[in-house]
Amino acid sequence: MTRTLVVVGHGPAGHRLVEEVRVGDRSGRWRIVVVAEEPRPAYDRVSLSSYLDGRTAADLDLTTPRLRADPLVDLRLNTTAVHLDRGSRTVTCADSTALEYDALVLATGSRPFVPPVPGRDLAGCFTYRTIEDLDALRAAVRPGEPGVVVGGGLLGLEAARALRLLGARPHVVEMAPHLMPLQV
Repeated sequence: MTRTLVVVGHGPAGHRLVEEVRVGDRSGRWRIVVVAEEPRPAYDRVSLSSYLDGRTAADLDLTTPRLRADPLVDLRLNTTAVHLDRGSRTVTCADSTALEYDALVLATGSRPFVPPVPGRDLAGCFTYRTIEDLDALRAAVRPGEPGVVVGGGLLGLEAARALRLLGARPHVVEMAPHLMPLQV
């Protein structure tokens, strides 16, 4: 009897889980349905800056052709889980699809912290988390113009490097007395 595992999220953790289940399930006991909000399969977020330094989205892709072709893996991109009913063991998606499960893993990852300051939702303000974020940043940056990064942690410095790679003049604003306050 085939059982269904629903994985909500297809970032690095969700992707790794799917790979490990498939490697360990040689008899095909588990059918895996992955609900992924993003428009593309899992990719290497740690190397995201390299996307602006010549690597392509395909270079960062973590999903192998074998996994994409696996009949026991149903990867649903651009799909948002909106409701979980543990009693009926279902996950409902934004398109009203209800997915029944025998096992469920929530691998939703993180969201960037955006300080609650006025103007944070205006055009020209970006987060630095996805390939789509970097595409929007690339389209907006004008070489030689200044760009401000709020946050001087590791990811803030990565964002400043991205601005520099795009030809902007980055300025980093950090509330701590020095950069990388959590790391140093």
